[in-house]
Amino acid sequence: MNRIISLFSLVLILSACTSQTKQAEDKQSNKIKILIDTDANNELDDQHALAYAFLNNENFDIVGVTVNNTYNGEGIQGHYDEALRIIQLFNLEDKIPLKKGAGGSYKEIAPNVFKPDFDGTEAVDFIIQEALKMKDEKLVLLPVGKLTNVTLAILKEPKIIDKIRVVWLGSNYPDAGEYNLDNDTTSVNPVIESGVEFEMVTVRYGFPSGTAAVTVTLDDIQQNVKGKGPKAETSITGRHGGEFSNFGDYSVNLFEHIDMHGNPPSRALFDMAAVAIVKNPQWAQKVEIPAPRLSGNGWIDRPENQHKIIISENFNRDAIVEDFYRSLNQSIK
Repeated sequence: MNRIISLFSLVLILSACTSQTKQAEDKQSNKIKILIDTDANNELDDQHALAYAFLNNENFDIVGVTVNNTYNGEGIQGHYDEALRIIQLFNLEDKIPLKKGAGGSYKEIAPNVFKPDFDGTEAVDFIIQEALKMKDEKLVLLPVGKLTNVTLAILKEPKIIDKIRVVWLGSNYPDAGEYNLDNDTTSVNPVIESGVEFEMVTVRYGFPSGTAAVTVTLDDIQQNVKGKGPKAETSITGRHGGEFSNFGDYSVNLFEHIDMHGNPPSRALFDMAAVAIVKNPQWAQKVEIPAPRLSGNGWIDRPENQHKIIISENFNRDAIVEDFYRSLNQSIK
């Protein structure tokens, strides 16, 4: 009799373990797989984009971070080092891969993309590797700098086109210019014309319809962010000096060392907004348009084009910023 009871207990335990495993797998499968491509040392929005993604690990399965070089940021190493600081502040150094990408432009690098060691090899090959793993869903590529790494990956391995969705923080569409776009205009048309699922998260400096309107003041940051975030196992030295053991304090330091704009003086969290609307698409208005073509750094509309892209605009600033604060407050102190 005791033996029967023991066997019955064992069956119950195994059944419970199987159920727990399935629940864990279901929870993981419901996460959005993302790869963030960043010029992390450019200003301060990249750091907040990374932090926001790390704080929302119940929503995101972050397969890795790649970096690219833009005009500001002390070269590819500077961008790498700043991304690493944020990763370390969240104790993720051994959990989230960080890869160096392109220093130059698509036009410069493309002729060498099939050689063993071209500019950006590490990041480009990593993007391809992660994209090819996808089966029943698409990997969301979140370039929040220039498009070079993503465009090179598509050129080198076109098979990834059907396995990725590109959500790019860039452009003032329909107007010309914008920092990420201007850093490599040669990378824009090839990725759009590849047919990949593509969304432009607009910037639109000075207008309320772009991510430029997702702003915070230094007072906002000091009141809502200071001292918050998980405690880093090892403190980091910030790019402006000083020692930091949580992201909140580092955020304040970044804001204290950057120029503010407008009245009241504030700074936009462009890149963080792009991550936020992947989490909750309702925080932006999305318009499907025939894919335009870039000429110089300005746009030519092509209403006859059968290939469509998505334009994101009119962002819910309050919802995005409040969710960032909420995420920090709920994180482990």
